[in-house]
Amino acid sequence: MSLEISNVCKQFDNFVALNDINLSVGEHEFVCLLGPSGCGKTTLLRIIAGLLSLASGKLMFAGRDLSAVPARERGFGIVFQSYSLFPNMTAAENVGYGLKIRGESGARIQARVEALLQLVKMPHLAERFPWQLSGGQQQRVALARALAVDPKLILLDEPLSALDARVRNEMRVEIRDVQRRLKIPTIMVTHDQEEALMLADKIVCMNNGCIEQVGTPQDLYLRPQTRFVADFVGVSNLLPTAWVRANLPDLMAHRPAGDDAAFEVCIRPENIGIQAYGRSDAVIASMTFLGNLSRVQVEWRGHRFTVEASRLAGLQTGSSVRLLLSPADCSWVRV
Repeated sequence: MSLEISNVCKQFDNFVALNDINLSVGEHEFVCLLGPSGCGKTTLLRIIAGLLSLASGKLMFAGRDLSAVPARERGFGIVFQSYSLFPNMTAAENVGYGLKIRGESGARIQARVEALLQLVKMPHLAERFPWQLSGGQQQRVALARALAVDPKLILLDEPLSALDARVRNEMRVEIRDVQRRLKIPTIMVTHDQEEALMLADKIVCMNNGCIEQVGTPQDLYLRPQTRFVADFVGVSNLLPTAWVRANLPDLMAHRPAGDDAAFEVCIRPENIGIQAYGRSDAVIASMTFLGNLSRVQVEWRGHRFTVEASRLAGLQTGSSVRLLLSPADCSWVRV
């Protein structure tokens, strides 16, 4: 079952939250809506869930027009940032709540709850209340509750943002593992680029209510189409075309047709080589040790380059260096 979003627009008074959104979500896809705060990603998720109406456009799911279908009848599972667990219910009761209000038998509810708590690795905590659970455990309960009603689509609204870094990494693995096993199409809102790169089959990068680029994590990282995507997804060195033409003419080999002002070169830090070079006008401004690699800031002809490398023997702040750049490692992006 696939979701088709066509020409969707949404305004709040004079503010345009979504402007002509077109997107498809495949039958088993994990899709991340990625972008900064206020870009429209949560608004789009809530429209898909039926919690907000759309101003214009169309939503089709499995060939069914959703415009007149209320949220409770869409059959989607939703996990919010706040988890929204019932504090007076145990983990098991929270998971089984949706089945209970549907009138399922006690035996069916018990079997389903046990299976889902096993799936999220929490069978031993079934009788605990939310206040007795950690943030990561509460998130697992919220996910199990969303899965209990056999949803046709899972919607996740920044579900990991309240967790600390270690638990967040663990939960990313858990969520991706559950989604792959159950093969339920999933849409997740996040502002965390690392999260999107790790989880998604497809990333939808949004900015100012519009979609900047849609593609695989590899597409957005290795082949960004716009300056915004290059700057938001990963670390980039962005160089104006006129500066490149004057200082690094060899990099112009794959430049697209058009005015210089319309494009910039994007070079990822790991694609720039660095070596000691006697007297040079390229100088290391700072070095940061990150464990498996070091991040180096190099000043050269009015620009600061970010370089990442694992071996920098003999180099230190103030060292003169040579930067090694190849046209094959450059992406040309629209400004």
